[in-house]
Amino acid sequence: MDALFDIVIVGGGLVGASLACRLKNANFKIALVEGQSPAEDLYEWDQRIYAISRGSKRYLEEAGAWQKMDFSRCQPVSKMDISGDTSGNLVFDAANAQLSELAVILESRHLQGAIWNALPTSERFELVQPARPVSVSYHSHYAELLLDNGRTLNTKLIVGADGARSWVRQQVQTQAGRSDQPIPYRQKGVVANFNTEKPHHGVAWQWFQADGSILAWLPLSGNRMSMVWSAQDELADELCALSAEDLAARVEVAGGKLLGKLTPITPAAGFPLRALVLPNLVGRRMALVGDAAHLVHPLAGQGVNLGFQDAKDLANILLSSPSVDCGSPSLLQRYERNRRFDILAMDGVTKNLHRLFNAQGSAPKWIRNIGMTITNKAPLIKEALIRHALG
Repeated sequence: MDALFDIVIVGGGLVGASLACRLKNANFKIALVEGQSPAEDLYEWDQRIYAISRGSKRYLEEAGAWQKMDFSRCQPVSKMDISGDTSGNLVFDAANAQLSELAVILESRHLQGAIWNALPTSERFELVQPARPVSVSYHSHYAELLLDNGRTLNTKLIVGADGARSWVRQQVQTQAGRSDQPIPYRQKGVVANFNTEKPHHGVAWQWFQADGSILAWLPLSGNRMSMVWSAQDELADELCALSAEDLAARVEVAGGKLLGKLTPITPAAGFPLRALVLPNLVGRRMALVGDAAHLVHPLAGQGVNLGFQDAKDLANILLSSPSVDCGSPSLLQRYERNRRFDILAMDGVTKNLHRLFNAQGSAPKWIRNIGMTITNKAPLIKEALIRHALG
């Protein structure tokens, strides 16, 4: 039999690789399996942007990855200004909450690079790349994972961090006798980056629009901004078909020209939006994290933060039980219980907000806009929302 790993993490993206980093100072023997070689940089600024919460930042510091970031590419958010489709308005201000920042905006590939630079270098860690799993079989004390490069990895625990089309999720679902599939919102998240004529002062804006679309402007370092426009497929395809200059003009007007003239840095790209919450996050010697475990609407900007919290909770459980079999049912069930509430709560918030702002008629419009205004005037509610969002 090949050497027995304690943990095989399938998927070397942000969440999976960060978990390997977080566990590197323990005595676990770990393999990280990644199916793709690093992509070449197409643009100076990455189109994929994340808002990293303070809780995720602390986790990445514990993993040794945050310290390796290029902080010149990171932009703290000082304020979030959210507008309804008529008069509603909700503002979260870091200064009023006695915080240095609400979140940090950064590019996906720079965060990915920092995490990979923090991966373990000891003989107890192995990066297996490029490779993908093709089958799994079980023995009394371990699972046998066959890869498409012909190699077999024997391990006590398989962690599925392999994204929205997760192979590991399919195995967990098969074990449970289920076939849950992501539910399409019939929307796409359209992203693009722009230079701005006026400074943004670290403010992030979000507009819920009358057609049900949601436009967000996220500040980047310098006079730059990243747009995320969550829109019905028809509008999203229309936006993606525009020239970079025409898109900039469209976005400029949609945001009330708050930052003056916009100059394109990257063309638009569209990502289908889907929802998925699973009844089972664990299976026989398997646990799911990140997009493999759940998919939520990006309107709250919490998808990657939810994934980092998965990895943090799983790491804490593994680190607190070093003498316990990593794949034991009791340990995995503990992880599933720990994550259930957060995942269901975020799914409920995003789905209900999506429904509310897509509902037509005067009553839903009045409810959503007056609700934002009332919340904006309730400091205790705002403080609770900030605390939850910051992790």
